[in-house]
Amino acid sequence: MSTHTFEAQRAALADVVAIPVTPFAADGSVDTGTLRALLRRLLDGGITTLTPNGNTGEFYALTPEERRLVTETTVEEARDRAVVLAGVGHDLPTATESARHARDAGARMVMVHQPVHPYVSAAGWVDYHRAVAEAVPGLGVVPYVRDPGLPGARLAELAAHCPNVIGVKYAVPDAARFAAFARDAGLDRFVWVAGLAEPYAPSYFSAGATGFTSGLVNVAPAVSRHMLQALRTGDFPAAMKVWERIRRFEELRAAHRSADNVTVVKEALAALGLCRRDVRPPSRALPEEERAEIAAVVAGWPT
Repeated sequence: MSTHTFEAQRAALADVVAIPVTPFAADGSVDTGTLRALLRRLLDGGITTLTPNGNTGEFYALTPEERRLVTETTVEEARDRAVVLAGVGHDLPTATESARHARDAGARMVMVHQPVHPYVSAAGWVDYHRAVAEAVPGLGVVPYVRDPGLPGARLAELAAHCPNVIGVKYAVPDAARFAAFARDAGLDRFVWVAGLAEPYAPSYFSAGATGFTSGLVNVAPAVSRHMLQALRTGDFPAAMKVWERIRRFEELRAAHRSADNVTVVKEALAALGLCRRDVRPPSRALPEEERAEIAAVVAGWPT
């Protein structure tokens, strides 16, 4: 199967790849009504690529039934307005089953979370992703790379077997390593997505990325779109103006080894009256003084 088959999916990756939150109701269940409202807000804000079951969506805190519900709800809301890139992972049978479910629900692509295992070999990484990709040959497949030790040649090996591996979410916080990895794997073979969101997008775009993921987009779609437009035109000073504006927000998310990554986003949504602030363990609620700072940071942002 030619990669030309996946032109629409490739274009969707070269954009703001939104990672929606998963809102919870007062009883702790997934609040599908609020989820739908938040998804519509993203769509109305010009977002055309949605990743249900990403890390900002608390993927690892959801049950299998909840992950299926989130995927189905996202596809229903997206309709023909956005491409859905569903997150899958965990053990290999679960990952392949989730990929098939995403396909049957109407998703166009799957993002394969970095395998969670204490012993991940580079060859085993290829085997894991190959099994998922071969289970859904009609879907675009996007590995989520967080391992700085993975050689780019291994991704090239995977792609040689699986033409539907069309993009990479690269989330190693090292722009020089990204530049080398992309060229070792095949710069033009994949769509490169800066997987550490807006803070790393300018440096990663300078090295070959054409899209970036975003959790901030849940709060302010216009801010993320503004950065993308600047990067697409090569206007790095304008992109860095956005960077400066969101710096404190992203610093709070990254603090304590990103312990509050999702919590800060949900707190901002709560400050705007859009979502409960609840997160599930092992995440935690923020102390009161940090809540006030987040509300102040986002108060002046365009939404």
